[in-house]
Amino acid sequence: MRVMRFVCAASAAGMLLGPPDAYAQDTPQALRQEIDQLRRDFEMLKQQYGDRLSALETKLAAAEGTPPAQPAPAQPPAAPPAAPQPGAPQAAAPQAAQQQTAAVPPGAEGAGGPTGALPVYGGAAAGSKVFNPDMAVIGDFLGAAGHNTVNPSPSMEMHESEASFQAVVDPYARADFFISFGEEGVNLEEGFVTLTSLPGGLLTKVGKMRSAFGKVNTLHNHVLPWADRPLVTQNLVGGEDGINDAGISVARLIPNPWVFLEATGQVFRGDSADVFSASQRDQLSYVGHVRGYQDISESTNIDLGFSYAHGHNGVQPTPGDTNTLTTNLYGIDATLRWRPLQRAIYHSFVGRGEWIWSRRDQLNGLQPAFGYYISGDYQFARRWFTGLRFDRSGRATDASQIDTGGALTLTYWPSEFSQVRGEYRLINYALGDTAHELLFQFQFSIGAHGAHPF
Repeated sequence: MRVMRFVCAASAAGMLLGPPDAYAQDTPQALRQEIDQLRRDFEMLKQQYGDRLSALETKLAAAEGTPPAQPAPAQPPAAPPAAPQPGAPQAAAPQAAQQQTAAVPPGAEGAGGPTGALPVYGGAAAGSKVFNPDMAVIGDFLGAAGHNTVNPSPSMEMHESEASFQAVVDPYARADFFISFGEEGVNLEEGFVTLTSLPGGLLTKVGKMRSAFGKVNTLHNHVLPWADRPLVTQNLVGGEDGINDAGISVARLIPNPWVFLEATGQVFRGDSADVFSASQRDQLSYVGHVRGYQDISESTNIDLGFSYAHGHNGVQPTPGDTNTLTTNLYGIDATLRWRPLQRAIYHSFVGRGEWIWSRRDQLNGLQPAFGYYISGDYQFARRWFTGLRFDRSGRATDASQIDTGGALTLTYWPSEFSQVRGEYRLINYALGDTAHELLFQFQFSIGAHGAHPF
């Protein structure tokens, strides 16, 4: 081995320390050839030392009684760049991006584990966007055909385009903004900061947000399993906008040995669509929600919730009286999910239901309205879903007027970034003709849109 080292060193020295007059007589082409030869000799020398090092590591592993580490495959030497033609302009050599690497953690080497330096992916991309939030845009195109004289929809419309901006503010908070662009204007759907490191395990949100009342009220349009919202949501909880206001939300997990249990308390300004309306600063609205979750089996789980909301409704007992009357809402929601582990991408089922009681004070007395919906959505193929929903609800301002209806949906997902849905909707209004409609929905998404609450 010592003889080999001497020969290799002598050869390298001979090439580097050759006669000075020979270099003086060499042409540029001859110099390039010598440089290429030196590169090849250097790569051969590296290969010889690498083989010797691998042999020593194998002997050491055998002496210690541990399996030898698998050496990384040798990379062939890079081909030298082509020599430029005489007289041709010299182009600037591109600088190759250096791959970031990290050392293997202690104890992970050997026994078939990783060896050498590990590559770090996405470092340059992450560094280039470190100060930029995750951005996405979701389009919601909606078409309607059929007969509806009570609440007609346009034949075709770009119902909503939602832009989202989401990022971590610092180690203690993250921010989420959702801006809705419609054909009639722009609206801040949600915009809040979430404080994740407060004492006592409190998860706090500050800003404008959808309230935690029930299930459907918390969902954006593109997450709904239907092309519309149930009648009980339209009649009692403010419809598409729902209970959505500026305020503060505090949630906390309640430890117990039986189920996942979470309690949420929220205080809002007091203005939410047709549900609450504040005429003074002290006329705040309040929302409380308790959620329980439990796995029934490996493929089935159940989610139960209880909600309460209170606020002023804008009705004045006497003309000019700012002490307006109030509305109280009570709700129960239930969700059953089934997704078999071995066929999860082909079959699943989600059953949902909400029951809501409204107690609205009015000049003619208390209006005790009640409404509910029950739905089931079944995935029968990898990209195909079908669903059925039944609705029944009184109206908040007149509990004697009860609307009933139902919907049948068929949804196709070309990918996780788009979906096409058709829905047949039947509504028997308390005042007006029965509506028969066929709704068509096409949704598409670009950008990094974060996951919504489970």
